[in-house]
Amino acid sequence: MGMTHVVDRRLNGKNKSAVNRERFLRRYRHHIKKAVADAVQRRSITDIERGESVSIPSQDIEEPIFHHGQGGKREMVHPGNQEFVAGDTIPKPPGGGGGGQGHGKASPDGEGMDEFAFQITQEEFLDFLFDDLELPNLARKKLKDTESFKYVRSGFTTEGVPAKLDVVRSLRGAHARRLGLGGARKKKIRDLEEQLEALKMAPKDLDPAFSHEDQIQVLEEEIARLKANIRRIPFIDEIDLRYRQHQKHPQPATSAVMFCLMDVSGSMTQMHKDIAKRFFILLYLFLKKNYKKIEVVFIRHHTSAKEVDEEEFFYSRETGGTIVSSALKLMKKIVESRYPPSEWNIYAAQASDGDNWNDDSPVCSKILAEGILPLVQYYAYTEITPQDHQMLWYEYEKIMERFPNSFAMQQIADPGEIYPVFRQLFERKAA
Repeated sequence: MGMTHVVDRRLNGKNKSAVNRERFLRRYRHHIKKAVADAVQRRSITDIERGESVSIPSQDIEEPIFHHGQGGKREMVHPGNQEFVAGDTIPKPPGGGGGGQGHGKASPDGEGMDEFAFQITQEEFLDFLFDDLELPNLARKKLKDTESFKYVRSGFTTEGVPAKLDVVRSLRGAHARRLGLGGARKKKIRDLEEQLEALKMAPKDLDPAFSHEDQIQVLEEEIARLKANIRRIPFIDEIDLRYRQHQKHPQPATSAVMFCLMDVSGSMTQMHKDIAKRFFILLYLFLKKNYKKIEVVFIRHHTSAKEVDEEEFFYSRETGGTIVSSALKLMKKIVESRYPPSEWNIYAAQASDGDNWNDDSPVCSKILAEGILPLVQYYAYTEITPQDHQMLWYEYEKIMERFPNSFAMQQIADPGEIYPVFRQLFERKAA
């Protein structure tokens, strides 16, 4: 009995439905984007990295079909019939429509269940979430995909170009090889030389059948042969050569750093802090989506500022007044010490309720205009309050007039406005 070999020549062998799924997502893009937008407002942004269930109304997934209209005669065979005989008539369903369950019926409140639901993955969710968003100046800087390489030492290899030959390492290997090949011969030569010396010192044997001269000649010939073998061992051979090896390691052509500044003073209620946390988490997810390599610096402030880790930034609490300039001064100090603008693209986002010592607001304006905005690619300010603006907002409005391409500001009144404000601050700019 012969064996049958099945060869799968279909494309996408391991993901056979990948093309169909992409086509499906493109076809129902409107429904998916609406579901993603609803999810942003419905659930916490801290939980935004998982997928989402999307429902599609049945009317949008129906395909056109041919079917029998009202009236006319139809001949059908019903298997297992125990009720009708030839000539019997079957009444039509009431209402003149088809006989399917639920057709022609509506719910009392006008709402109904969608008939088709499916799950989109985390990656697909983020793709739709950030579909029409992009960091300002991203196209000009080309930070997302541009990478350069540097060469780093990676041991030694037996093949290479003469310029990378390591002389010391090669001579060390040659010496070890000569010791390995000639060591046994040299030991045997020493033994034979001792025997030869003993024969030369021994008295002549009176037995004419035994000759010292013959033994001495044999030993001398063997010693000469062994020494000749040792001399034929090459001083250095091709297998001894060692070359320095270098490997290419990718590194970003331009590095990006994101500064997150947040007010944690006593005037920031729990609602304010929660909105600020969600805004920064959304921003952080967006940066992770757009940059392969990026650093994030978290700065919290009340009357004084402090650089903290992500855990303390989002979850610890402080009380006291507000001096916004303390955070700006700390950011400027960190930029000068760790992130030179010649090597880093710098972005910053600030969240506050707008409360600040009035004498400090002009100081903030001066620090931004003279010490920060000339160094950064973009600075976004969000004021989290439904109340009237205070002095800090009006000072920042002057900054926006002077730096319209690198500074933006928006107000957030409730959690439902986080995503729309984020889109306004980071919408894709026309080329």
